[in-house]
Amino acid sequence: MIPDGFTIGGYFPGAIGQVVQAHAMYYREHWGFDVSFESQVARELGEFMGRYDPGRDGFWTARFDGSLLGSIAIDGNPENPDGARLRWFIVASEFRGKGLGSILISRAITFCRESGQKRIFLWTFRGLEAARVLYEKNGFTLAQEESVEQWGGIIVEQKYELVL
Repeated sequence: MIPDGFTIGGYFPGAIGQVVQAHAMYYREHWGFDVSFESQVARELGEFMGRYDPGRDGFWTARFDGSLLGSIAIDGNPENPDGARLRWFIVASEFRGKGLGSILISRAITFCRESGQKRIFLWTFRGLEAARVLYEKNGFTLAQEESVEQWGGIIVEQKYELVL
């Protein structure tokens, strides 16, 4: 169960580091990703927050008692022809399957609709079944997949899209 008193907010001091740490720890433990993954997340999330525009971009964190429970972002960079990009979606292991991911995804999709986005896309990889189910439940469809070598191994990268 999601704890009573958890909050959904935006940036807070330390948020970038905590989101990077959550991704690095999870993907190392469960998928064996190497340091190149953590440094890519840190670099790209830092760049995103440095150019963050609240009219087109969204960044949400779920917290309880000072701990990060999850995060999600929408990168609405108008130069991207594929639309708004859903990024840095993660839920702490102990809160998976309890509705927090659904709350975060709903927040991101609602933001895109309200800010006039026409399409949302995301990149993930085969094997993240709980996330795939959540994406498909919210209308995302698989648009592309290919095998790539990155982050210390070979993965089947997948692109999902949602037309709003």
